[in-house]
Amino acid sequence: MAVYHGPKCRLCRREGTRLYLKGERCYGDKCPMESRAYAPGEHGQGRRPRKQTQYGIQLREKQKARRIYGVLERQFRNYFKRAARRQGVTGELLLQLLEMRLDNSVYRMGLAASRSAARQLIRHRHFTVNGVVTDIPSFSLKPGDVVDVRTKSKKVEAIKDTFENRRRTEDQPWFEIDDKEMKAKVLQVPDRDMIPVPLQEQLIVELYSK
Repeated sequence: MAVYHGPKCRLCRREGTRLYLKGERCYGDKCPMESRAYAPGEHGQGRRPRKQTQYGIQLREKQKARRIYGVLERQFRNYFKRAARRQGVTGELLLQLLEMRLDNSVYRMGLAASRSAARQLIRHRHFTVNGVVTDIPSFSLKPGDVVDVRTKSKKVEAIKDTFENRRRTEDQPWFEIDDKEMKAKVLQVPDRDMIPVPLQEQLIVELYSK
């Protein structure tokens, strides 16, 4: 599957906000958004701001969502189609589908410093879902599922240190986290006010509904 391998900080600068793609680096002074909070490229710093069209605003919001969750265009569009077929608010349903991905859940649990790190750990078979080793980052979780670190993987420094030093204030209420066993149970599908992402999902709905 195709993935983005370019510089992650460039994506944050393009969107004009921190997308937290590089873990702890994004919280410190070394984050480029502290010193270079302008668009990337040769003329980024001196470029005159362009007047954005409604389409441009909607497009930027969609790109921001894709980059936060680390999915490419076709996959993102498929998530939107799934959300559109369900009853409810399409924008909220779209975010719920993205939040219930295994890679995002591992990141939310504090077992990986970023979603990209979570994808790598999942592909290396460090996690189980309901006792079954799962190496598919896009695997969709549901309420009642238990995500656990494999016994031999609990000694991996990258996982252990990240979990012990995770930002406790960011623990999500739709997980029941067991600190001792390094596992978590999915309690519910998160409501919109539980999803801490700076997105206006209605703009994405408007973009795809044209």
